[in-house]
Parts: sequence; C-alpha cells; structure tokens
Amino acid sequence: MKKIILVFCTVFIVATSYNFALADDYIDDELDNESIEESVVTSSIASGNDIKINSRIAIAYDRDSGEVIWGKDENKKTAMASTTKIMTAIVTVENGNLDDEVIISAKAAGTGGSRLGLKKGDKITLRDLLYGLMLRSGNDAAIAIAEHVGGNVQGFADLMNEKAKELQLKNTHFVTPHGLDDPNHYTTAYELAKITDYALKNDVIAEVVKTKNHTININGYPKNLTNTNELLGYLNGVYGVKTGFTNNAGRCLVTAVKRENLNIITIVLQADTKKDRTRDSISVIEHIYNNYEKLNIQEILGEQFQEWCNVNKGRITIDKAKNMNADLKISKLKNDVIVVKKCEKDKVKIDFNAIWNFEAPVSQNTRIGKAKVTVGDEIVDIVDIYIANDIEKKDMWDYFLECLKAYKQV
Repeated sequence: MKKIILVFCTVFIVATSYNFALADDYIDDELDNESIEESVVTSSIASGNDIKINSRIAIAYDRDSGEVIWGKDENKKTAMASTTKIMTAIVTVENGNLDDEVIISAKAAGTGGSRLGLKKGDKITLRDLLYGLMLRSGNDAAIAIAEHVGGNVQGFADLMNEKAKELQLKNTHFVTPHGLDDPNHYTTAYELAKITDYALKNDVIAEVVKTKNHTININGYPKNLTNTNELLGYLNGVYGVKTGFTNNAGRCLVTAVKRENLNIITIVLQADTKKDRTRDSISVIEHIYNNYEKLNIQEILGEQFQEWCNVNKGRITIDKAKNMNADLKISKLKNDVIVVKKCEKDKVKIDFNAIWNFEAPVSQNTRIGKAKVTVGDEIVDIVDIYIANDIEKKDMWDYFLECLKAYKQV
C-alpha cells in the first residue's frame, strides 16, 4: 500500500511540475478588484520621481514618435511567453480569412498550458479562435490557427519570422505561435513594443484586445470568454493588450494606455508574481503620466532657426555669383512632437553651425551646416541647414555689365 501511495505521489508531482513548466497565463494567483485598486493607489504614490519595480525587463514606448520614453534592459533578449500571441494575431489577420471554419486537430486539442478547451473534431471560426487566442490565451487556439493559416506550426513560424524581418526586428525570433519556452524563441521589450504598436494599427486586433468579455461559438454552442488582462477596465486609459507567463519569461504584461494626447505602450517581463507584474505595470504607467508630457520640438526649432537666419543670413558670401540671395531652409526633425520630462521642457537647446563662404555655382539643396537639438543632456536630433535655390555663376555678359556700370559711375 505504501508503495502504491509513493508511486502515486511521484507521478502527481512529476505531472504537476510538467504542467507548470508548460504553464502560460494560468490563473494561479488571481487578483481581485480590491487588490488591483490597492496597486493603483500604492503605485501612483511611489512612482512620482522614480520607478522601483520587481520586473527585470521593462519599457515605456511612445506610439506617436516610436521612441523609448523609459526603459530597464529593454534591449536584452528574453523569453516572451504568451505575448508571442500578439505576432500570432498579426499573421492570422493578414494571412487568413476570419470567416473560415476550422476543424480542430488532435495536436491542437492536446496542447498544454492555458487552454480555450478545444477538443479534436471541434468546429470553430478563425475569428473566434482569434478571440480565444487573445482573451483566454488559448495555446490550443494558437496551434489550430497555425495549422489553418500556415499549414503547420513550422510554416506559421516562418510567416511570423518573415513579418519580424519586414518590421526590421533584429533581436526577435519565433518558433511557436503560443510562446511556450524554447531557447530559439525570444524578443526584447523594445521590439515587442514595436510589434504591439504595429498590431494595434489593425482595427480587428485593436477591437479584440480591448474586449473585456466576449462570447464565441464552438460547434454552434456559445462559450463566454473573459480577458486575462487584469488592468483592462480597471486602470484609466487602458485599451489592451496581452498577458503571459512561463518559467523562463516570468510574469509578463503588455499594456496600451491613452490619456489625453499621450498614447503609450508599457511592457514588463520577468516579474516574479502576477501581483508584481500588475503593480510594476501601474508604476511605469503612472510614472510616465506624472512626469512626462508632449513637446512640439519642430515649432521651437522653426522659431529659433528664423531668428538665426535674421542674424546670420547676411554673413553668407558667394564669390562669382549672379545673385547673392540665398534662400536658407532647415530639414524636418524625425519627430515633430516628442515626449520629454516635465522638468526639462524648458531645457531645449539648439546649436547652429554653418559654412559662410562659397563660390558659384551653388546647386539647389546644397547643405551648408547642421543644427543639433538637445533637451537637457539628451541629443534629440541633428538636422541639415541648406540653400534651397540654385545660385548661378556670373558669365562674360555679367562681367561686361559690371564694367559698364562702373565706367558710368566714373
């Protein structure tokens, strides 16, 4: 009897350990609304001037400029768990017909980790699989999608990697559509933010990830889904995006937030617990909205450049030129509006440097200098100063007329 109990316990421990290793988005430490609200309050207070978070990797990314506002090891390669499914959703929408009916295979039905609950032979539309993928984080839904859209998991992974290459992601590689741990399956917080930003530009994906509750149909029977994203519906401005968990990735949360004119994506990876990832996400979000704001840097550059031209335009000399009227222009900044620390919005500095002496002819758009734009200690951009018009060289007739004019004055 003792041997039977010992064997049973051993099998149970191995089985549960195996499931945990495959786990993704299991609700094993579910947060109630009160815990989330407490996190909102404590994180808001703590994130006034600095951010102290448990998560080992994190980022705050400005969607409008495509720039990193704040980061913690945001360029470090890491496992990404079910945040993988953001790219899975992209490939699904761009390559599949969402109205297709999908018949679930034995492989999809047998996939471990978090599940939609699909069985072999089930019939479900690709659209409902997409909701099951992003709301319930179903790994079985991910495999079913991969088989339908890509032919098999490898074919679908190839499509994911092609998309990553198209998005110019150099530190991202996909092996699976669900994100269960694999040494060759990785990304960075920065590149995951770029993936997320791209995904949210698709109306279908944007609608799915902002949905708190949704009813799908499997074999014609309704099934209610609730989004695993604990901040959706609880934190001001949150409109997505995706949760995740594996042993290597830790607790993960990708969040999109918009308040007034500031639209950001925050990502925390490798948090120890769900409470940590929630608290850390809120800390990063509240820190950004408490301490940063938008600044129209192009407007400031334009004003200062005009002042510089008024003072310095007369210094330009062009030997042998028919016309000394040089039309000075400055190229546009990479981003007209940037996100800066509120305490540094008055610390904008623009340094102009130019060459003053030329010999005609001077071609249109000849670069004569540069303007360096800094905010505080950070270089925002360096742009070109150029002559926008052609300046022709004098010919023999011009010299004759000059001599004639000089003779008349004598």
